[in-house]
Amino acid sequence: MEEIFIVGTVLRYALIADTFPPLRSSGAVQVRDLSLEFHRQGHEVTVLVADSGIKNPWELDTLDGVRVLRLKSPKTKDVGYIRRTAGEFLMPHWMLRNFRRCPLADESWDGIVWYSPTIFLGPFVNALKRSSKCRGYLIVRDIFPEWAVDLGLMGKGPAYWFFKTVATNQYSIADVIGVQSPGNLAYFKDIDQSRGKRVEVLQNWLSKTPNVGCSINLSKTQLSNKIVFVYAGNMGVAQGMDLILDLAGHLNDRKDIGFLFVGRGSEFERMRLFAKSENLDNVVFFDQIDPSEIPGLYAQCHVGLLTLDPRHKTHNIPGKFLSYMQGGLPVLASVNAGNDLEKIINEGRVGRVCTDHSAHTLSRLAIILVDEILSGKNMSKGCRKLSEQRFSSSAAVRKITLSLLGKDES
Repeated sequence: MEEIFIVGTVLRYALIADTFPPLRSSGAVQVRDLSLEFHRQGHEVTVLVADSGIKNPWELDTLDGVRVLRLKSPKTKDVGYIRRTAGEFLMPHWMLRNFRRCPLADESWDGIVWYSPTIFLGPFVNALKRSSKCRGYLIVRDIFPEWAVDLGLMGKGPAYWFFKTVATNQYSIADVIGVQSPGNLAYFKDIDQSRGKRVEVLQNWLSKTPNVGCSINLSKTQLSNKIVFVYAGNMGVAQGMDLILDLAGHLNDRKDIGFLFVGRGSEFERMRLFAKSENLDNVVFFDQIDPSEIPGLYAQCHVGLLTLDPRHKTHNIPGKFLSYMQGGLPVLASVNAGNDLEKIINEGRVGRVCTDHSAHTLSRLAIILVDEILSGKNMSKGCRKLSEQRFSSSAAVRKITLSLLGKDES
C-alpha cells in the first residue's frame, strides 16, 4: 500500500495544463492522477485547464474532491500546425482573461504547478504566481523544440528560434523544473540556480486503476489464442511506428504471434492501409478506447510494444511504458542509443530492448520473449514492482510538495 505523505498543513495548489479528461491522452491521465493524489495527501487543489469545447468563458466542476476550472481557449487539438501554433500562442492570454471573469479570480495559492507540453502556458502561470507571491513547479515531459529538430521535422530557422524563445521564457518563470529522466538534466545545466532555481528528476507517474473490462474482446478476433504484442497510444512521427510494422512482417509466418494496435494519431490510418496492402494477417487495429478500459485490454495481452525514433537525442520515459508495467506486461522496446529507458528495462528485467532500430534484432528479441512466456516464465510481478517503486503518483506529489517548500527528500 502506498504511503500518504502529509506535509503538516493544508497547502493550496493550482495545477495548470492544456489537457484533462475527457481527453484520452497520456498527459490528460497524468494531470488527473496528479490532481487526485494531491487531494488524497490532504491538499486543496484546483485544476485550471484550457478547453476549446466549452461554450461559456469558464466552467467550474469537481472531480472526486478536486475543483476543475475549464477556461475557454482556442482549439489546439487535431488541427494543422499553423492553426495549432497560433492557438497555443493565444491560449494563455485567453485563459487569463477568462480566469479574471470567474469566481476564483481573487483566490491565492501556495504553489503553482504546470504541465508541459504545451510550452505556451508561461504568461498565465506568471500572472498567477505574481498575484499569489508563490513558487512555481514546471513539469517538463518533453524538450521541445529540440526533439523536433532531432527528428528532422524542423530546422534551426525562424520557427525554431520562436519556439525556443517561448520555451526559454517558460523555464525562466519556474522556480523548480522537474524532468522525467536523469539524462535530461544536462540540457538544463546552464539554468541559473543562484536565485533559488533548481532542476531535478521527477519520474513519470501513474495511479492504479481497476480492471473494469474492455470493449475490445480479442477472443473474437484473429488474435485469439496467440501471444499478443500490444501497442496502445498515440501513433505519430515521433514514435517510429514503421519499425513495428516491419517486425510484424518478419514474424508473419509465426501463427502463434499477433500484433494489436489501439489508438489514434497521424500515422494510424497509413499503418492500417499498409498492413492491409502487405497482407499482414497477424495485425489488428482498433480505434482509441477510454483510459479506464486499458487494464482490461492489457489483461488479454502478453507483451507491450514501445518504439522511439532513433534520431531522438533527449531522454523519454513514455507514459505507455508505465501503463505496461502497471498492467504486468513485459516490454519489447526499440529506443535511441543512450536513453535511460534502456538501463531501466535491463536492470529491472522487465523485457527486451535494442538501440539499433533493426526489425531483425527486434524480431530476435521478440522470439526470446515468446519462448520465455511459453516456458512459463512470469515477468508480471517484476513489472508491477517496478511500477510501484519508481512510477507512483504518491512519490511525484511528495517530491513536488517538498521542492516547492524548498526542502529535499529525506
